[in-house]
Amino acid sequence: MKKEYEVIKENGKEVDRKLVTEEVVEKAEDKIVAVGTKVVTAQVSRGTTSSSAPSSSAREFYVSATAYTAFCNGCSGVTATGIDLRANPNSKVIAVDPSVIPLGTKVWVEGYGYAVAADTGSAIKGNKIDLFFSSKSDALAFGRKNVLIKILD
Repeated sequence: MKKEYEVIKENGKEVDRKLVTEEVVEKAEDKIVAVGTKVVTAQVSRGTTSSSAPSSSAREFYVSATAYTAFCNGCSGVTATGIDLRANPNSKVIAVDPSVIPLGTKVWVEGYGYAVAADTGSAIKGNKIDLFFSSKSDALAFGRKNVLIKILD
């Protein structure tokens, strides 16, 4: 974005500034470059936006999805691959059956966005996944849904 201003100074100090022209030089592209400062064992590429679906060349299928949180009674908050979800509450992690989706696989989940398969669960068998949410209320609000998942690896 190129912006031109008319600046009025009195005694060397700026007293007024008015926008004269505004021109788009190059269209902006939204993307997440990095989140936080802690090094996480698994990184997820989120593409240009978290809501855009990946290309149709990825393997895709429908799964039954539920939600979970690291902040519940008896929960350790550490995934099967060692990610501390309590220390990284903005992580996009799903729990999977490793015989269906191998741990470490990057995925896109309809209504959730880009994530990494980094956890397992005793009830996660076959075409089922569990989505991580940082709050219990968000996890309960998600409920159970059939969603499209796309394997990116």
